[in-house]
Amino acid sequence: MQHHLNVSLREKIGQMLIMGFDGKHVTEHSLIVKQMADCYLGGVILFDYDVPSKQFDKNIESPSQVQALNAALQEYNQVLNHQHQRPAMPLLISVDYEGGAVDRLKARYGFPETIAANVMGQMQDEEARRELSVMATTLHDHGFNLSFAPVLDVNVNPENPILGQLGRCFSDDASHVARFGRLCAQTLLAKGVQPVYKHFPGHGSSQADSHLGFVDVTDTWQAIELEPYRLLFREPELCHMIMTAHIVNRKLDDSGLPATLSYKVLTELLRHEMHYDGIIMTDDMQMKAISDQFGLEDSLRLALNAGADMFIFGNQLADIPQDPREVIDLIEKNVHSGAISEQRINESYARIVAFKARC
Repeated sequence: MQHHLNVSLREKIGQMLIMGFDGKHVTEHSLIVKQMADCYLGGVILFDYDVPSKQFDKNIESPSQVQALNAALQEYNQVLNHQHQRPAMPLLISVDYEGGAVDRLKARYGFPETIAANVMGQMQDEEARRELSVMATTLHDHGFNLSFAPVLDVNVNPENPILGQLGRCFSDDASHVARFGRLCAQTLLAKGVQPVYKHFPGHGSSQADSHLGFVDVTDTWQAIELEPYRLLFREPELCHMIMTAHIVNRKLDDSGLPATLSYKVLTELLRHEMHYDGIIMTDDMQMKAISDQFGLEDSLRLALNAGADMFIFGNQLADIPQDPREVIDLIEKNVHSGAISEQRINESYARIVAFKARC
């Protein structure tokens, strides 16, 4: 419990944020380092593609550059925590690294070639484990401690533009998805990298991309899409973080709120019914399904009250980069007004402390 001592409300909220940033190198003058100093950020996410410049020049250039960048980020985090007399927790350094179409550590930058989930899903376990082991080693050796994988979406709709068509699902068979999800989680953990199950409660049946706008799966979603989670929750030691989907599913919440903002989906279903007690991470809060439909303050309040513990702001999808201080200000204001309970923040912070003890 010493983690709660002398940690301010603002610092606890800072730990709930994973921020994207610009630059392939950092110094003490870098914006992200200043934000780490000011905000006690929970983590960062690296990308190769920079949306504003439409170039592949955001954070990733080569293996040695990524290794140096991540080592420097972790070192600044340590020094700043010491300077500010904050608990000495590691920075979460994350990346989207599923293999195939979603691979920020591409072979053309000098990283090993990867394969897509739909290809892996047809392999024998041993062969799949070899592929996964190369990926887990790549992450570990370059300073990542969090990988946004495995995808547990069931390939209900092969024409799905954001999943099926990109080969991001292991299978259309839920037990098969769980089997490869388990292999992925085991292999990552063996290398000291934390896995993330995504996208709860199932994005596999969608006919649209929630990066671009509103996605409603009410008529296409099937209960089988929860099955990989149910199967894998029998082994709770394998996963301590789940990512939400920004999809509307009136079968699970008739109010029409996206899952990320839904108390029924995140607390009643995931926490109470399915007994999940790890971190609930939102998918990127700048995705249009959220940012176009709800203002920042409303979406933060709804997500927190729904049960979310951490937020991604990838700074890939918005015209103006999100300042983490604004997010902290808004959440703090809502706590002071009673719109969000301080208990809710403390619960999330306790989960983050427990999670980081594993990193």
